[in-house]
Amino acid sequence: MKIDLIAFTDAGFELADRLAALLAEEGEETWAFNAHADKSLSADEWTRRGFETAAALVYVGACGIAVRKIAPCVRSKLADPAVLVIDEKGQFVISLLSGHVGGANDLALRAARLLNAIPVVTTATDVNGLFAIDAWAARQGLAIADSKRIKRVSGRLLAGETLRVRSEFPIAGTPPKGFVLVEEEPWDVLISCRAAEAGEALRLVPRCLSVGMGARRGIEPEAVRACFRAALEKGGLDPLAVKSVCTIDLKKDEGGLLALCRELGLDLRCYAAEELLAVEGDFTASTFVKSVTGVDNVCERSAVLDSGGGRLLVPKTALNGVTAAIAMGEVSLKFN
Repeated sequence: MKIDLIAFTDAGFELADRLAALLAEEGEETWAFNAHADKSLSADEWTRRGFETAAALVYVGACGIAVRKIAPCVRSKLADPAVLVIDEKGQFVISLLSGHVGGANDLALRAARLLNAIPVVTTATDVNGLFAIDAWAARQGLAIADSKRIKRVSGRLLAGETLRVRSEFPIAGTPPKGFVLVEEEPWDVLISCRAAEAGEALRLVPRCLSVGMGARRGIEPEAVRACFRAALEKGGLDPLAVKSVCTIDLKKDEGGLLALCRELGLDLRCYAAEELLAVEGDFTASTFVKSVTGVDNVCERSAVLDSGGGRLLVPKTALNGVTAAIAMGEVSLKFN
């Protein structure tokens, strides 16, 4: 987790630097910046950069400063980083923005523990000691299909209602207060990698799909996108469920594949022919592909390998010089 910290006085920087070191000891990537002493970067520029590259921003100073700096950058609760504010005496750690999905509440509790400070968390579910479904989704690595439905779920929970959860994957542990697992409709929360309409339910999507792809040399990016979409539609799968795009290492510099990965915010995962040949299973063989790559099938084998030996959901789909296949890896969920 990349955590950027900024302070506006030398005393504040001492605190920011100390917290950065403590968080680094816990395995986080940190950077503490002294806006008072270092004029190479303005606080506005620091904030804009942080919103693009960091998972969390920590302002050591007044809340008003933080609010003014982040205001032009705020987009949505699904996209914004966690934002914390700490007074320069280190008395209070305030979760200011993206408390649940961005993890600001959890980070505030951690920082307060490290500094022996008082955490300040104001989200309604937390204040009332209730289970926050969006914070849980973030911890479980679940994408949220429609953030507007979070408010409806939280509102009903705060009203004392019991919410029905349907999951296509097993969830270890006991459902928290206010939630019950069900198999039959209607449901209030649906956990699925399928693109099916969920009605008014909040849909949470596990990032569990590996999309294996092959492509003719010099293929246009739009052809790659079209085959990618066609494979997902063939399986009725949600693009939010894609965790990786993979192929053979001969294609590591293929422009169309790299363009798709940039759009998805993913790295292109590449495997050697020997690794692909070692994958067990029945695959759609091609003598032409073997003559070029040394392996009889790239898309299916790379998808299964990348998924950790998972189930092939969508076999080889060929479209205009591009092939795609989709495998699903293991999904492990737990309530506690």
